[in-house]
Amino acid sequence: MSESKDPGTAEVEEAAAAVRARLGKRKPVAAIVLGSGLGAFADQVGDAVRIPYRDIPHFPIPTVEGHAGELVAGTLAGKIVLLQSGRFHLYEGHSPAVGAIGVRVFATLGIGTLILTNAAGGIRRGMAAGTVMLISDHINLSSRNPLTGPVLPGEERFPDMSDPYDPALRSIARRVALRERVALAEGVYVQLLGPSYETPAEIRMLERLGADAVGMSTVIEVVAARARGMRCLGFSAVTNPAAGILPVKLNHVEVMETARRVAGELGTIITGVVAEL
Repeated sequence: MSESKDPGTAEVEEAAAAVRARLGKRKPVAAIVLGSGLGAFADQVGDAVRIPYRDIPHFPIPTVEGHAGELVAGTLAGKIVLLQSGRFHLYEGHSPAVGAIGVRVFATLGIGTLILTNAAGGIRRGMAAGTVMLISDHINLSSRNPLTGPVLPGEERFPDMSDPYDPALRSIARRVALRERVALAEGVYVQLLGPSYETPAEIRMLERLGADAVGMSTVIEVVAARARGMRCLGFSAVTNPAAGILPVKLNHVEVMETARRVAGELGTIITGVVAEL
């Protein structure tokens, strides 16, 4: 598809107004972005209100299997949350501004905490499929940044990225994982453009750069969120060893199947974190 028109302040405000009208008196304390194969977590939200993307101006319809294309507002661990089930990936032909429109809408709605999940390939040796990884830092190799162009109201031109993933939230996540006896790895996530999976040579390069897991999302959203002053927490569901780590072929169906198996453990940690917000 051709690259989407960049949404600016007016488009973000229109989308936020449409979501606000459906939320009514609900005031979410956190927004949660669900990665590939992790959409079933939305079923855990009580008193849910589902807002299809077709009802939100300037929200494209996802074209990737495993992304439902709706926002879900409701109660989780006694708190009001807003879930995004369906990303706008750069490899679908979207600009970084389109990829970050969800985050900008959340910020416009007054949501201060953003929790992001993704399905990723494991680069670190010994990181088996089914591992939940807490993201400690990231590397942006997508060649894109949502802050290029005019500075949108409320955003920093040069946001500090020394702590992109909030240390206090990461501490809560570790504590919840320990309490709930969920194994939790921690490492650096790298975003590439995609949609092709990486070659073994590229994985060796990423390993030397210090990456522990690789995927095609998340970083763009975190950059936009930090420019708006949102606290971020990120998790990767490691669905497969990256290319060349083991002599196996990669395919999206198996990625989603593994993500669905990991979803329960990841959901337990996210629920515990939300309870402490």
